[in-house]
Order: sequence, then structure tokens, then C-alpha cells
Amino acid sequence: MPRMTAHRTAALAATAVSPLLLGLWAAGPAQAHGAPTDPVSRVYACSPEGGAAARTAACRAAVDANGASFAAWDNLRVADVNGRDRQTVPDGQLCSGGLPAYKGLDLARTDWPSTRLSPGGTLHMTYASTIAHTGTFKLYLTKPGYDPSKPLTWADLPERPFAEAKDPDLKNGAYRFTAKLPADRTGRQMLYTIWQNSSTSDTYYSCSDVVFSTSASQSKPRNRPASTPVGKAPVSATPTAGESGAAPSSASGSPFASASSGPASAQSVAAAPRSTPVASGTTAGSGPSAPMLAGGAAAVLALTGGTALAVRLRRR
Repeated sequence: MPRMTAHRTAALAATAVSPLLLGLWAAGPAQAHGAPTDPVSRVYACSPEGGAAARTAACRAAVDANGASFAAWDNLRVADVNGRDRQTVPDGQLCSGGLPAYKGLDLARTDWPSTRLSPGGTLHMTYASTIAHTGTFKLYLTKPGYDPSKPLTWADLPERPFAEAKDPDLKNGAYRFTAKLPADRTGRQMLYTIWQNSSTSDTYYSCSDVVFSTSASQSKPRNRPASTPVGKAPVSATPTAGESGAAPSSASGSPFASASSGPASAQSVAAAPRSTPVASGTTAGSGPSAPMLAGGAAAVLALTGGTALAVRLRRR
């Protein structure tokens, strides 16, 4: 469909939504949603938004094992964990958060779409999200000697994260912050991100496969795809210009590296997601969350989708 036609179609769909339906939709519970797009997470790379990455052998195998696509790439969350991550998520199921709807992400393979990083360099994290919420991002890197051909376990991760970022701003559809990477990692590793919300009861889990060069270069590159190309925005498929500076150290004396948040640079390799994921509810006390769409909400979603599409298209 030509771009102009798409604009007109989206505009017509938006005008067809009645104020009453919009009011009902706005009155629904607001839930946070998100996943890393740089370094690209497995759930995003293998989603319909993942572009070329979604067609790789690893992603095809993940979808087959899953029995369904990863269209809800932003909804990998578990309710009421309250920091008890290691007690809640079983070994071998860290990438799925222990959720059956995402079990394909736990496949032990060495060909997952990955992002190239430099030991001791600066990580530029882009975590796409559709609704702003407060919370803390905790970043872990697998220990030296990690074997990607085996299922990921908690023993593969250090007890403490190498960096944390608390309440970064949501701008242009994503949280962006930087952190200093450990200098002793080489080869293929796993960047494991935990986002514990403080404004909801949800905790999000994600696996980003990364590849470290054997030695740091003179000019450390920004995050860039490694052996497997990643599709269109929000993940860049081409290397970016060299970075400058290092992540600031913690001023509070914390044992964690302090991730810095702030406005995205002009060299940012990620943008807002190209489609608005479906918001979903969380059943209190029911354990793992899952996408929920019931009753008349389907009709509301169908109509309001036009509004979201019109906004997305205008931003392009």
C-alpha cells in the first residue's frame, strides 16, 4: 500500500472511533510493556517486528517450539516477584521468565541474533516501551566461561548486576541509558536484563545475545549487530559511529556500576516500535502474567488500532 494511502486509511479509522469507546479504553488498567531492542533481545528479534532476524534459523526454531509467534514481544512479564527472581524463575527458563507462552526463547543454540560489544566499552541500552512506568533495570552478563550451547541458569550469572538504572525517562518510545561493560568477557555471552517495576507488580525478563571481540579496539564501537543481521528500526542493521567517553561511575558508593540515563544522542540506533502492542491486564496473585483480551475489549482494540497507526505513521 502506498504511504499516502496508508496515511489516509489510518486517519479514516481514527475518526471512526466514538468518544464513548475511547473513554472506555482510556479507563482500562495501564500496564507497562517493553523489551530491549539494542542490544536486541531474543523476543524482539524473533517477533514480527524483527525484520531479517525473525527469519533466521534460531528464530524459526523458537517459533516452532513456541507453537505461536512472538507478536506480544513486549509482554514477557511475571507478577508479584518482588525481587525473588531466582526463587521464581526456574533454571533453564530464564529467557522465557518461566512463561509457557515464551518457551521457545529458552532453546540452547549458538546462532541466535546477536549484537557486537567491546570488553570494557560502553553499553548503550535501548529498551522499547509503550507506557511510562517507574522501576529499576538490572543488567547482568554471564560469567567468563559461559557455554551458550547449554540452557541458561542462574549459576551462569553473577550474584550482583554489573549496572543498574533507576527510573530513566521514557522518550520517543524507549528508555535509553548507558553502562560500563566488564572488561573480562570474550566471545558469545548473554546480557540478562531484569526490569522490576515499582509502579506495577510486574517484573520483566529478557535475554540479549552479545558477542565480545577478543580485545578492545582503540575506538570502541557502539552496539552493533554481530554475526546475524537485525531488521529495520528500532534495531539498526549497520555499524554506527564510534562512541566518546565512558559511563559515569557511581557517586553513591554502590557496589553496582551506575547506569546513566538521559536524552538519546543523535547517533541512537533505535526508535519507537512500529506498531502499538496490545495492553494486557495482570490478575493479582495469579503468578505469571499473560496477554488478556476479553468481551467488548476486542471491538475497542480494533477501532483504537487506527488511532495508534495514524500516530505511528505521522512520526515516520
